[in-house]
Amino acid sequence: MPQYKVAIVGAGPAGYFAAQALQNLQTADLSFSIDMIERLPTPWGLVRSGVAPDHPKIKTVSKVFEKVATADGFNLYGNVELGIDISIDVLIAKYDAVVIATGSANGKKLGIPGEDLLGSISAAQFVPWYNGHPDFADFDPKLDCDTAVVIGAGNVAMDVARMLALEPSELDETDTALHAIDALHKSNIRKVVISARRGPEHAAFTSPELRDLPKLEHTNVLMQPIDITAAIERAGAEPEKEVRNNLEAMRVISELEQGKHDRTLEFQFLCIPKEFRGNGKVEEVVFTTSAGEEKIIKCGLVITAIGYEAEPLEGIPYEKGKVLNDEGRVSDNIYVVGWAKRGPSGVIGTNKSDAADDFAKRP
Repeated sequence: MPQYKVAIVGAGPAGYFAAQALQNLQTADLSFSIDMIERLPTPWGLVRSGVAPDHPKIKTVSKVFEKVATADGFNLYGNVELGIDISIDVLIAKYDAVVIATGSANGKKLGIPGEDLLGSISAAQFVPWYNGHPDFADFDPKLDCDTAVVIGAGNVAMDVARMLALEPSELDETDTALHAIDALHKSNIRKVVISARRGPEHAAFTSPELRDLPKLEHTNVLMQPIDITAAIERAGAEPEKEVRNNLEAMRVISELEQGKHDRTLEFQFLCIPKEFRGNGKVEEVVFTTSAGEEKIIKCGLVITAIGYEAEPLEGIPYEKGKVLNDEGRVSDNIYVVGWAKRGPSGVIGTNKSDAADDFAKRP
């Protein structure tokens, strides 16, 4: 019976779903021996270090990964870094196939003046910090100001803003890193603004995340009714289901009673970030509105959540933040899955269909 040796580089969702796809292809006449290598001592990638701690249900996918990991022929090797502890050439020589599943860990830049000021950080730093990622144990997000701005219109931006705007005691029973809970309890931030370039109808939030916002017990959630009404008109009579669900959730938020709490999470739309200003540190963000006017928000912290790029690996071709590939194939026996393949799009479950589609096509 043919048995193929496969190395999977990266122990996050993409890597585990790739392993699962291979296991599902096994028959009486075909089997796979899978060695997964991971730079960190622990597996699960973004499930461990990218999911907001106040949304624990999302992490239950780890039970799927545990089933994959306990199947015959699967081995996990932690604390092994490609390019440091082992080279791609060695993997190619020793395995029938190598699957790159390293994700996208670097935050994209806006490319505007002032982005390097103290107090300007990326969600790619802040999220792993509050999730206890070892690379960010000593990171200091500077929470000594009263206002923070989060730039982005996806679930990562929403998670970041919510973590800043929550009453910190709501995180005490979660698996938020202890150093982050301590820092958030000491935080002076009382207002968080989520800023999006485009209108509400184009936001990449998912409706379940939006529907959770009115449930916040100690935080005002503010959307301007005029913004949502205009977005509904622009979306037309028959918008796509996702857009319709999002706009309905936003309409509910826009009608919430305001001013009951000391903490506020506010959304602004159709504002393009132009510049961060300050004397050695961020003191204000300058936006251009859809009307061409300048809008300034005074703040001491700006977190950009505008997407991620893959970290280049020696011997692997990259372009525009992704591994160069043809429907998942990089070269004769090198493949890529997940964000490293397609960029930072979709949710955790998207990696399952992505991997299954890739390997279903392969001989």
